[in-house]
Amino acid sequence: MCTKKSLGLMILKIPGGALGARLSVDALNVRRLVGDNLALTVQIISTLITGFVIAMIADWKLSLIILCVIPLVGLQGYAQVKFLKGFSQDAKMMYEDASQVATDAISSIRTVASFCSEKRITRIYDDKCEASMSQGVRTGVVGGIGFGFSFLMLYLTYGLCFYVGAQFVRHGQSSFGDVFKVFFALVLATIGVSQTSAMATDSTKAKDSAISIFALLDRKSEIDSSRNEGLTLDEVKGNIDFQHVSFKYPTRPDIQIFSDFTLHIPSGKTVALVGESGSGKSTVIGLLERFYNPDSGTISLDGVEIKSLNINWLRDQTGLVSQEPVLFNDTIRANIAYGKDGEVTEEELIAAAKASNAHEFISSLPQGYDTTVGERGIQLSGGQKQRVAIARAILKDPKILLLDEATSALDAESERIVQDALDNVMVGRTTVVVAHRLSTIKGADIIAVLKDGAIVEKGRHEVLMNIKDGVYASLVELRSASS
Repeated sequence: MCTKKSLGLMILKIPGGALGARLSVDALNVRRLVGDNLALTVQIISTLITGFVIAMIADWKLSLIILCVIPLVGLQGYAQVKFLKGFSQDAKMMYEDASQVATDAISSIRTVASFCSEKRITRIYDDKCEASMSQGVRTGVVGGIGFGFSFLMLYLTYGLCFYVGAQFVRHGQSSFGDVFKVFFALVLATIGVSQTSAMATDSTKAKDSAISIFALLDRKSEIDSSRNEGLTLDEVKGNIDFQHVSFKYPTRPDIQIFSDFTLHIPSGKTVALVGESGSGKSTVIGLLERFYNPDSGTISLDGVEIKSLNINWLRDQTGLVSQEPVLFNDTIRANIAYGKDGEVTEEELIAAAKASNAHEFISSLPQGYDTTVGERGIQLSGGQKQRVAIARAILKDPKILLLDEATSALDAESERIVQDALDNVMVGRTTVVVAHRLSTIKGADIIAVLKDGAIVEKGRHEVLMNIKDGVYASLVELRSASS
């Protein structure tokens, strides 16, 4: 059985498409119960009470005999709800799986089309829906049996009422009129009770949906950006310290990323993180931005642990440029202005674009800064998107610059232009660079080589290259051979 607590834990692992389906379907299910069905429930209760009162006034002996049957209908409805509970939860999960397939296919339609996988995706979606449909058929069969049993009990109540009533009239213990008063009063009440079985499916779905919704609403995030509590520093120098940090991703608790990670990043210096994929380079960026908290150890900014700092203020001091920048389906102007909270002047916008080497290509577009970039910036090339993202980071004038594979997906010419823009931005700022292309970080003040979540080498490019059988030298040699 899925409890509120377990649902809350599951939220962490729900993909975006499934979460969207859950929110829309759950809200609809709850609305069904609190709408017409809620009114029907009130009507049934009112009918039951009124019928019981009228029947007791007309003939209390006959009424008590007939009332012995009515609870059987209620027990049947209760059993049906319990039986349908498992079906409802399974169907819910199947529907979310199908929605996730559809969401992934639509958001990546170009990839699907490039591999001619339209029929395959359609077949996968049909298979997911087939399982949900089969579950729906089974639910319908159970509901139909329960509904039929309710009517069986209704007709048996009719027969019992007439039989006992006839015996009472025969022995002079009741009149013909009183028997029919009891009959119509209790039969109408019984009809109302039998209708509750028709609501069994909706009530079960609504209960599961309500638990799911409240699990979302009641879940307290460990890192809540809506809170205004926390310290702020009057002046940010940019000294960053990782002290004996241990960390595992919540969705992969069995994989240890950092076990005893220690790194000092001096103010105003450029520190490059290199290493094989999965060594923990991007995790450093995520921990600095407080997308996650370390399991143990401390991360401090200018001697103050970042957990004690106001999270919005902390993120306002950092500028993040990732490998695949996210641009919104809006104008270039709006995407750059997104980097600063508040009003952005035209002069600030153009200055940020010039600093990122983006002003020239933006001005050459027919609509200039008012050009719509399309969904995820699809109307721009990789280098153009990256330069717009850099301009967005520059606009907030961050004290700390985080570059997560900012040039790895670009061609040589685009990489040169973007790297020139980054070199301009990095001056006077504490910069953390994650790079696979080692040619871009030769001038870094400190190069830290990560392996299995730990720093195995640290120093400038020239020093690391002179280490015999060094990890960094091996990486450079490997990159040179592959190119």
